[in-house]
Formats: sequence, structure tokens, C-alpha cells
Amino acid sequence: MTVQIRRLGPDDVDAVLAAGHLFDAPPRRAWAEAVLRREGHHLFLADVDGAPAGFVTGIETLHPDKGVEMLLYELAVDDAFRRRGIGRALTEALLEHARALDCYGMWVPVEPGNDPAVATYRAAGSSSPDDAQILTWNLDAG
Repeated sequence: MTVQIRRLGPDDVDAVLAAGHLFDAPPRRAWAEAVLRREGHHLFLADVDGAPAGFVTGIETLHPDKGVEMLLYELAVDDAFRRRGIGRALTEALLEHARALDCYGMWVPVEPGNDPAVATYRAAGSSSPDDAQILTWNLDAG
């Protein structure tokens, strides 16, 4: 098994579309183009023997009193490739990129009970703060 992890750029829209099965819904070309061109947005893709096996996305967030930190926005690994270290490798690739960008930290929200995600992030060196909650607003008017 040969795993290759690469950071996608503006010319890699077709790679995102080819990895559509990894996303919650099929990626739209216009949105994929926008993400890959948008400053501060990062998408890494893992290929196993040339087939898309997983991805991670990160977003830089800037604070006037802290500097830049990286939000690990989403991590996905195809069921056929789970428990082989791909999620950890993707997380570590984003973490290494965050270090290269001089981010002061990286964080990720995790749904309660998502033990595989917690195990992946801990294997990549994360720790958890005291009790934390994430609250959301749904802005979909449709």
C-alpha cells in the first residue's frame, strides 16, 4: 500500500471531484474552485495506490490578540482505508503546514461519541481542554 498525501492547489479541482465519495455530499465544481483559490483555506488529499482515500481541510483564523491558529475543519477517510494511519497522517500533514505558517495552535471540534476521531487526533498529539461545547447557528434559509 503506497500512501501519498498532497496539499491541493487551484489546479486540482478535478482531484476534489474525483474524491467526491469522501465528502458529505458531492462537491460542486464552483465551490471546489473557490476553496482551492481562497487564501487561508487548505485541503490535503490522501491517495492509496492512486485512489482517493481521505482528505483533511483546515482554515486559518486570525485573532488581533493572538495571531493565527488553524481550525481542522473536516477529516474523512474512506471506510476501506480506515485504521491504517491515514487519518493520523492527514492530521499531521495539516499540523506540519500550520507550523510552517507560524500558527500558534490548531484545534478541532469533535462530536460527542466520535471515539474514532478522538483516537485519531490524540494519536497525532492533540490534547483536550476542560469541558468544551460547540454551539452552532443554521443560516440555511431554504
